[in-house]
Amino acid sequence: MHPLPGYWSCCSLLLLFSLGVQGSPGAPSAAPEQVHLSYPGEPGSMTVTWTTWVPTRSEVQFGLQPSGPLPLRAQGTFVPFVDGGILRRKLYIHRVTLRKLLPGVQYVYRCGSAQGWSRRFRFRALKNGAHWSPRLAVFGDLGADNPKALPRLRRDTQQGMYDAVLHVGDFAYNMDQDNARVGDRFMRLIEPVAASLPYMTCPGNHEERYNFSNYKARFSMPGDNEGLWYSWDLGPAHIISFSTEVYFFLHYGRHLVQRQFRWLESDLQKANKNRAARPWIITMGHRPMYCSNADLDDCTRHESKVRKGLQGKLYGLEDLFYKYGVDLQLWAHEHSYERLWPIYNYQVFNGSGEMPYTNPRGPVHIITGSAGCEERLTPFAVFPRPWSAVRVKEYGYTRLHILNGTHIHIQQVSDDQDGKIVDDVWVVRPLFGRRMYL
Repeated sequence: MHPLPGYWSCCSLLLLFSLGVQGSPGAPSAAPEQVHLSYPGEPGSMTVTWTTWVPTRSEVQFGLQPSGPLPLRAQGTFVPFVDGGILRRKLYIHRVTLRKLLPGVQYVYRCGSAQGWSRRFRFRALKNGAHWSPRLAVFGDLGADNPKALPRLRRDTQQGMYDAVLHVGDFAYNMDQDNARVGDRFMRLIEPVAASLPYMTCPGNHEERYNFSNYKARFSMPGDNEGLWYSWDLGPAHIISFSTEVYFFLHYGRHLVQRQFRWLESDLQKANKNRAARPWIITMGHRPMYCSNADLDDCTRHESKVRKGLQGKLYGLEDLFYKYGVDLQLWAHEHSYERLWPIYNYQVFNGSGEMPYTNPRGPVHIITGSAGCEERLTPFAVFPRPWSAVRVKEYGYTRLHILNGTHIHIQQVSDDQDGKIVDDVWVVRPLFGRRMYL
């Protein structure tokens, strides 16, 4: 008995529908998506990163005119990335670095190949040298679900409010979820911000799966450590990004703790000798040394691994950062905002009673992990710690304005209060030689 032709048509439709539900692409796309920028650390340059689903050429066309032809061309390379999930999904991640950009000038660009182009985006090349005033958006813990800060960040970006973004760990929740489809969705979500501003990152605990492979593959940070740790200069500041996670996921290599520590010490030595040109040293790492949250995280206990090191004595960062006079330490992980008094070893080191942040005698810590994710906000302990200056349990993000070599302006934006500034503080340091607290 032969089945009717319509039977096979029906079966074919069901099979195609089934494949579509499972996510098997009918025709993999060569069109670029998940476009984002980063600064490779070389003045007059910008790196464009994007994803396709088939191997294609990697080209960026760019120019100065908002419409019409884009006369400039830059080529790059792509690498295949195979997610560690059961489907072993393969993405092709493209990187092209634009060079000889005019400082402070706005460019229009598109990326892709003859097989498919992105839409046009705009960015402003970073200014060169130390004598300008960078403005940054700073936050961590932004998820693909419940990304509360993202609409306002998009509006801020469209209005030209920032020169760069610092995302202090924890992306998407999690990039590896659903065979990395959540990572794809997150990178599409941030594209209106990240395709217009250098989007600078550090790894958080939610990037851990498959040895941080989604984080390493998707972002293009300076240096040769796969974005786990690196540094760069921005106006009057030297910014250091590092991984707190090497202290917690030791099965990926205990040697990474030592390697990073030695790199940090060398980088801080150079930065401290260069204070005349770049007076500020700013660090960003995911898990804070201190916090006042009502949970069981590492920073609520006296034995913070980041602060004191492995076994409470090996490669701790508080003494290192204090020795080399780090001015400002940016953290996330706790889903709230907290500003500390200048602090070292649980002791408050205010500049003075009247002006605690003027010439402080210890680093200033800011925890900004309330950008929004599926885990919601983190409550605070009922009785605040004596070193805690301000605590805000509201969704939001931080604005950081490095005005010049002596003044930094920090503001916390509340999304729960329609953009209200709920914290506002200046850190002031008179210029003098090598700034060490010891």
